[in-house]
Amino acid sequence: MYYGEIKNYDIANGSGVRVTLFVSGCTNRCEGCFQPQTWDFLFGRPFTEETEDEIIKMLEPDFINGLTLLGGEPFEPDNQRALLPFVRKVKEKYPEKNIWVFSGFTYDEMKTDGSRCRCECTDELLELADVLVDGRFVLAKKDISLRFRGSSNQRIIDLDKTRETGIVTLWDGI
Repeated sequence: MYYGEIKNYDIANGSGVRVTLFVSGCTNRCEGCFQPQTWDFLFGRPFTEETEDEIIKMLEPDFINGLTLLGGEPFEPDNQRALLPFVRKVKEKYPEKNIWVFSGFTYDEMKTDGSRCRCECTDELLELADVLVDGRFVLAKKDISLRFRGSSNQRIIDLDKTRETGIVTLWDGI
């Protein structure tokens, strides 16, 4: 897997102060995407063990609320395979920090066998995440007043509550 950028002290991509990893590669190719360069799976730099260690070190301060994964597309199967072992490490080292994932795929697509984004890693990656911002960016529904979303069709899903109830539950932190 490759990545385009790592942001430390990010306050735009999830609640609180976060470390953000922008992965490379996306087959959704949404019209009006704010980072079309990340569609290329080889954009940026290789995601290595050194990269993982750097992010884990950035997560150490108490004022860092958690990690955000976006892109590109974290739920492209090849990206899931690279991210899953890393996210396991993050959760093991920092169980109190939350993980947000932004995806152009919907939660329903992720849970549907045979969908393009579903692979052997999907369920566990969703299990390790706390919040999922799902849905493709739709230019006709662009709304710059929305917090943590680009278009009104996108949802912010509280995965912890969704797991508890078995029903998709929206995040109420807004």
